[in-house]
Amino acid sequence: MAATLASLEFNIATLLLSLGSIAVGVLGAWWLQSSLSARSLKQAREQSVQLTKAAEATATARAADIQLAAERAAADRRSEVDREVKAALQGIQETQARSERIQETLERKLAHMQQREEQVDARDRASTLREQELARETTALNEQRATVRTRLGEIARLTEEQARALFLDEIRAASEREAMQLEQRILDEANRKAAERAREITLMAIQRYAAETVADATVRTVKIPSDDIKGRIIGREGRNIRTIEKMTGVDILIDDTPGVIAVSCFDKVRQAIAAEVLQRLIADGRVHPTRIEEVVEQVRRDVQQRVLQHGTEAALEADIQGLHPKLIEAMGKLHFRTSYGQNVLRHSLEVAFLSQMIADQLGLNGAVARRAGFLHDIGKALDHEVEGGHPAIGMEFAMRHGERNEAVLNAIGGHHSDIPSTTPYTPIVMAADALSGARPGARRESMELYIKRLTQLEAIAREQSGVTEAYAVQAGREVRVIVDARTADDAATHRIASAIAQRVEQEMTFPGEIKVSVLREVRADAIAR
Repeated sequence: MAATLASLEFNIATLLLSLGSIAVGVLGAWWLQSSLSARSLKQAREQSVQLTKAAEATATARAADIQLAAERAAADRRSEVDREVKAALQGIQETQARSERIQETLERKLAHMQQREEQVDARDRASTLREQELARETTALNEQRATVRTRLGEIARLTEEQARALFLDEIRAASEREAMQLEQRILDEANRKAAERAREITLMAIQRYAAETVADATVRTVKIPSDDIKGRIIGREGRNIRTIEKMTGVDILIDDTPGVIAVSCFDKVRQAIAAEVLQRLIADGRVHPTRIEEVVEQVRRDVQQRVLQHGTEAALEADIQGLHPKLIEAMGKLHFRTSYGQNVLRHSLEVAFLSQMIADQLGLNGAVARRAGFLHDIGKALDHEVEGGHPAIGMEFAMRHGERNEAVLNAIGGHHSDIPSTTPYTPIVMAADALSGARPGARRESMELYIKRLTQLEAIAREQSGVTEAYAVQAGREVRVIVDARTADDAATHRIASAIAQRVEQEMTFPGEIKVSVLREVRADAIAR
């Protein structure tokens, strides 16, 4: 604003000076013309021009002085305004800093107050809990006092022998209860300390026996007419055996064992292909890399055709329709897979039919249950190729190849409780799976031995004191015992379970392990009329 005023003043002064200069020139010319009339008009004009130039020079110099003064005044005013603005800004910054310090102080005080309030609330809650605990203890103490007074009244009416017998009975009962509690604590502590030792023993057992177990499950032998064939199978510098292993994805084991060649592989389909390749090469007599490649391709096509045939026949037998070709192929691969000596494809068919029967009895859809049971172990055809457990692998594979039934997918993924059951068909498949795997004959066990083992298991459990009922379930893998709640307390249930398990170990022969579950229940019934 100050600069604008100074510029306006400068323009007005310049205009006035110009007008004054012009007026002086005109007056001077008129005066010269009138006073010097005797002179020539040319001299008058020259003098007039000189006077005009002199006036203009004077006006210009004066205008320059005025402009310089105006600029100085404007610069002084600008400096003064800058100082005022700087001072005002500094004051604002100081005020803002003070406000921030005040705000930080208030926030610290507020946080401290909140912390104090939380501490006070915690102390209040603790005081309330303590009061409740004291009230419970007071109630229990009053009850104990009433019981003691009652007992004293009863004892006062007893003879010395009766009092002694009663005292000994109470001491005996209390001692037995303490002994059982001590026994349970000792067992719990021993189990806790034995965990590391058990782990060491398990690892040692795995190291000693895992090789034999894996060899039985993953090695297949091929008979040869003479040991001369071994050299032809190996080939010059091992080229034949390397070609077979590379083409089939298996390991060929040739050692000093007479009359056999071993084929080792986790994948049963590849193992079957390699074994048949060796059989054809041995029968043909021509063993060289080109012939090996031809035979491998031919056998792979034949095995693939048999896989599809097994899958199709199984689907027709189970009356399963609308399966994707990849699902049928995967089911066909299960023909080459065994689980604990049981063919997985036949096991899947059994589970399918058992699931249907259970579902029909429950009033559910038997077709859905049969489909879920048929596909429940499909992941076992892929668990050598994909990482993870066969339930998750199978559910993802079935979903990817067109299976949209939620009940079927949940049964595939949850039949080993890997995921929660969302439909009633999943527990049906779990029950059918257990029945098929644990039925007599599935583990190469006769019916007579099976019935005898279940009967003996229930008899051992019923012979324990305080046991009212005993039932063998899960095909003899578990025995559930019901005890009388009036004669056996919580500590006694642990003792009964340990005693039954110890007798079963000593008197019975069984595969795997048997779980002993002791149940104690107190029921109080009352009728309001």
